[in-house]
Amino acid sequence: TTVPSMNSLGMQRHVGLMRQDKRAFGCHQGRPYISHVAAVVAGPVARYIPARNVNIQQTAAAAGVQPVPDVSIQQPEKWPGVEVCWCKWRGHNIRYERSTAGRGEKRQAIVLVHGFGGNADHWRKNTPVLGAAGYDVFAIDLLGYGYSDKPDPSKSLPNTVYNFGVWGAQLCDFIEEVVGQPSHLICNSVGGLSGLEAAIARPDLVKGVQLLDISLRALHMKRTNPLVLPLLNAFQRLLRETPLGAAFFASVAKAQTVKSILQQAYGDKSAVTDELVDCILTPGLRPGATAVFLDFISYSSGPLPEDLIAASPCPVSIIWGESDPWEDVVLGRKLFASLPPVCEFITLPGVGHCPQDEAPNLVNPLITAFVTKYP
Repeated sequence: TTVPSMNSLGMQRHVGLMRQDKRAFGCHQGRPYISHVAAVVAGPVARYIPARNVNIQQTAAAAGVQPVPDVSIQQPEKWPGVEVCWCKWRGHNIRYERSTAGRGEKRQAIVLVHGFGGNADHWRKNTPVLGAAGYDVFAIDLLGYGYSDKPDPSKSLPNTVYNFGVWGAQLCDFIEEVVGQPSHLICNSVGGLSGLEAAIARPDLVKGVQLLDISLRALHMKRTNPLVLPLLNAFQRLLRETPLGAAFFASVAKAQTVKSILQQAYGDKSAVTDELVDCILTPGLRPGATAVFLDFISYSSGPLPEDLIAASPCPVSIIWGESDPWEDVVLGRKLFASLPPVCEFITLPGVGHCPQDEAPNLVNPLITAFVTKYP
């Protein structure tokens, strides 16, 4: 995937609590999860009659999804040691969080990249800790996720607004024009493919990529039985283009359902707190989130993780929760461990799909060790 030239983009940074920086930056999924969600919504969506050219937002509202008010640029600091910040990318508002420790000191930079349905808050147990350990730490909301803008994908061809190449371009611009120095990318789940895209496109900006339970992309067309593929594509179109999809999302976007899904994903069920559910669900109820969700779950093309890892120009560290029910650690080791860029493949017993949140006591030292080894 080719990342657009930095000269074609414009980015301006706004720092939290309305303290606007005067500096202008002149730069411009896994099958088990889908199966689980499909089972949850099979009953409620059955009453909807498919129809084309529907307004997804209107349908979502009719299905019971109540969007929260738009978040102001004055969003207060949420976590001790973490500043809420904003920037512009391709005309869209992008939220990110930054550690406050050691501001003004010369420090190595770390950029934390969330997975599907996540956002910068999923790194709330890592950003301040890594900042206190001596790093300049940034956690970003990718376009379409968290509190970042969610442009309507229905106005473009499917999977052209939201894909790994687009998010890779966003990361490149973010590193160059907001972070301001080459960085290590620490990525969870599908965020890993975006991080690898960035490393391949701009090796001068990415020192290393650490992948936490990277998505194997079980629904990719190359991993799907050719006899099943037409049915899969038809089902994805049905969700994306009819009221069925909005009902699908409405059934998922409820606190109890989100909690149930997270408890499936986490090895330690006690780590699935009300705070975590709120971090994931609240931004997921914002206007535009339904369309982003439906567009991404229909994304069966694009790169496979093994191809991106093999092409990485920088060291790749892989960390995997052995109890991840969505991404099989055995298959992950088989596909990735012997690839030349992979410098380590570390498994975490009893840990699930989101190790950074479930087991930060294990993951934070692994992050610092990787950054220290490949400065």
